[in-house]
Amino acid sequence: MTKKTNHQEDPEVQIENALSKGESFIENNGKNMLIALCVIVALIGAYFAYTVLYKAPEEKKATQISFVAQQLFANDEFEKALSGDGNNAGFTEVITKYGSTPTGNIAKHYAGICYLRLGDFNKAIELLKSYKKIEGTTASVINAQNVGLIGDAYAQLNDNKNAISNYETAISSSDNELTTPYYLMKAAGVYVAMGNNEKALECYNKIKNNYYRSLEARDIDKYIGRLSK
Repeated sequence: MTKKTNHQEDPEVQIENALSKGESFIENNGKNMLIALCVIVALIGAYFAYTVLYKAPEEKKATQISFVAQQLFANDEFEKALSGDGNNAGFTEVITKYGSTPTGNIAKHYAGICYLRLGDFNKAIELLKSYKKIEGTTASVINAQNVGLIGDAYAQLNDNKNAISNYETAISSSDNELTTPYYLMKAAGVYVAMGNNEKALECYNKIKNNYYRSLEARDIDKYIGRLSK
């Protein structure tokens, strides 16, 4: 009977075979690898160009031209804040030119408030809905306010269902002593107008028990007393 012997391949032969296989892989796939590499480099370059060469300068321009509009807004000159003062841009121009920038996004929030104060509630809803939520702890207050303002616009249009929906979203989106009790109070007012005193009492009691340091809590017993009789 013949004995089988396992012959171990010479190390140099193994290396040559491995190199040969590697060269074969590169020959067969090199073009695809090169294309993939070019795509990756192009994507990195495009991202760099967009963020550094385009986005950053656009944000800088938006910040510069919105300064006067913000000052006009602070002085309650809402029409000029929207359209400009004749020499400087208003929020409408900021949104048209730089709406995709962070400053342009905030301009939508400002513009929505302007339209709300001017009595154009449908336009206010349109602008406030176009605002995109921003990130951060402080930003959550602005986000909640934006939704609450949409509720205000619907309330002015006597659309209680949508007013309540937006107030409830504002309440749940940010738990703080500023916006939460404020919109609980707003929601309670709409519930009272709808004849739903039970839901209104729930809102009042949340203010009393959970936000007793807020401004809304100062006279809350008076509101609770009115509905508890």
